[in-house]
Amino acid sequence: MNHLYIGSPQNDKVKHWASLLVKKNRDREGQYIIEGVHLIQEAVKSGATVLQMVYDDERGMPAELEDIALTGNLKAEWIRASRAVMGKCTDTDTPPPVFAVLRKPDMLMDKLYGSTSLVIALDGVRDPGNVGTIIRSADAAGADAVVLGQGCVDLYNPKTVRSTMGSLFHLPIIQGDLAEMLPKARAAGAKAIGTSLQADHSCYSYDWRQPTWLLMGSESEGLSPEVRALVSESVIIPMEGGAESLNVAMATTVLLFEALRQRKFV
Repeated sequence: MNHLYIGSPQNDKVKHWASLLVKKNRDREGQYIIEGVHLIQEAVKSGATVLQMVYDDERGMPAELEDIALTGNLKAEWIRASRAVMGKCTDTDTPPPVFAVLRKPDMLMDKLYGSTSLVIALDGVRDPGNVGTIIRSADAAGADAVVLGQGCVDLYNPKTVRSTMGSLFHLPIIQGDLAEMLPKARAAGAKAIGTSLQADHSCYSYDWRQPTWLLMGSESEGLSPEVRALVSESVIIPMEGGAESLNVAMATTVLLFEALRQRKFV
């Protein structure tokens, strides 16, 4: 396959790709980078807009992507690159064998305010690993969408992207202002549910079959005052051992799978 070769990290394309490691440049360009074979396969399967596919020339094109390259169905530019280029454009200690440049999708709001919606809304959750895990859990539990509110880590931060393990391509993920979105959700009939150690009843007695926005805040500060003021009801996760609390990703996962149990298995 006659793919363009780029060896110099000073090449203009390379400088552009490397700039996408910074949020303000991702926002300005409407583009982001994904790394590794699995994420690229998930992106292609989902119909994401792939602009460039860049692979390590020394290692060759990963075998798992050869069919994609040969069919020609993907309208991406394929590029062979030196190890130095691969290292400059990715933020892992060991450069991956391949990365891709994607266009950010336009997110439709239609599922957010649906009659049976289950939406996870995060407020000030800054850790990429926690946000990625929550997106994976929301995907696994069949949630309709994830909303990243004010103060959350950028969805397209490379660490967040990696930690979603491809789930960011499986459901709508919207970055927005919860103070504006929650009143609309409540007006459409959804309950805004938070968690509290002082809650009157457990997560197992709440009816998760009704339209629900599950609000989760940062572990250190919880929900912001503006968002907490919009909570309809709070629940508690009962715990038997000596742990004071669960981390935000684990707590969200417990609640999501109780919602799945009630919605599908009761």
